[in-house]
Amino acid sequence: MADILMPKATAVWLVDNTSLGFDQIADFCGLHLLEVKGIADGEVARDIRGADPIANGQLTREELDKAEANANYRMKALVSRHAELLKPTKKAPRYTPVSRRQDRPDAIAWFVKHHPEVTDAQISKLLGTTKSTIEQVRSRGHWNAANIKPVDPVTLGLVSQIELDAVVRKAAEVKRKQAEKLGIPLDDPSLKPAQTVQPEFDEEDEEPFGKKSELTAEDVFGGGAFNNADDHDEDEE
Repeated sequence: MADILMPKATAVWLVDNTSLGFDQIADFCGLHLLEVKGIADGEVARDIRGADPIANGQLTREELDKAEANANYRMKALVSRHAELLKPTKKAPRYTPVSRRQDRPDAIAWFVKHHPEVTDAQISKLLGTTKSTIEQVRSRGHWNAANIKPVDPVTLGLVSQIELDAVVRKAAEVKRKQAEKLGIPLDDPSLKPAQTVQPEFDEEDEEPFGKKSELTAEDVFGGGAFNNADDHDEDEE
């Protein structure tokens, strides 16, 4: 039996306008037999207006006639040609070409190093890998751990920059909300905007000649050098 729209409203119409049995109506509308009996007794769906399943395109007149002629017959609802289009489609797992699969551990290492806020489930979905592989890379227990190095997955061609930014942004937002909820200061550098830090110097740390507009020979070479030179000339005389 296909799911129908407005099952109680449809049951109200069938009770009022057909000679179908309660079990036939209950089976067609996907309701319990007692619900249909309650509708017939006026105890259930009292304020619901009946909906004609034939006018709605959910039932044919031929099916209704067959069911009225045979109490054991179960009506079959029509499937709308748009029903399949309206069903949510589950996204297929990401397919990674064979030539790129050996690059996934490097991409996993990049996430572990640069974006620890991204969960294993997000990495697994984004890269098309498994949580066990992620854990092996993180714990250095991977069979090729010696050759694994962190590389940006965009550079490796495993994901697009838009997909990567979306995952990182979502993980950062979740971490921010958790920090606010727990009252923990958010000091993770990966979640802070880059800033240019200008060094500041105190007056005591400035160079000794920074404030002087002109320098003398004594400032550069020291007075002792000239005194020694004069003494040396006197000795030669």
